[in-house]
Amino acid sequence: MHAWLDWLSTLPTPLLYTAIFAAAFAENLFPPLPSDTVVALGAFVAARGHTSPIGAWFATISGCMVGAMTMFMLGRRVGVAWLSTRFPRVFPADAMVGVADRFRSHGFLTIAVSRFLPGVRAVVPPVAGAIGIGTARAAAAMALASGIWYGIVCTVAYQAGENADEIIDKLAAQQRWIGAVSLALLLLLIAYVAWRRRRAS
Repeated sequence: MHAWLDWLSTLPTPLLYTAIFAAAFAENLFPPLPSDTVVALGAFVAARGHTSPIGAWFATISGCMVGAMTMFMLGRRVGVAWLSTRFPRVFPADAMVGVADRFRSHGFLTIAVSRFLPGVRAVVPPVAGAIGIGTARAAAAMALASGIWYGIVCTVAYQAGENADEIIDKLAAQQRWIGAVSLALLLLLIAYVAWRRRRAS
């Protein structure tokens, strides 16, 4: 973490925002990248430089949306069958049928909630594109979820004072809390859809 902080601290503001943009963009292509940490440290450095947290937030959202919509369009181009064939462990064919039904029935809410789940959120854009969710609908859902999540990340980092380690501790706590709530909402949504189907039959 301190290596990232030292490197980010050497960057002028435009390059700092570019690094934040790149980290948020890259997470959509390579989920293991610790983009939340880079974004948080970038916002922390921005605060120390007396710049606006809005700049860090905007750079993050821009990178996140460009990356997410790139994967969305890729998913739309290749389709569900290709994803299931090429990445069977990530996109198993049998599970994709149920996922497609839920996305079509409750696409906006499903996409928005799923984007709060670490590890899952990178899978959402290509799946949404592959099953034919509308571009505007998907973009609005992802923008809403990303705006809220990265707003929290940037605010926590910006208010961390002089203690960079505090950022990671607070961020980890926020991730656990939001992840748990999002997972609970997603499970409730799945249970509701299953109940509606049983009732209809």
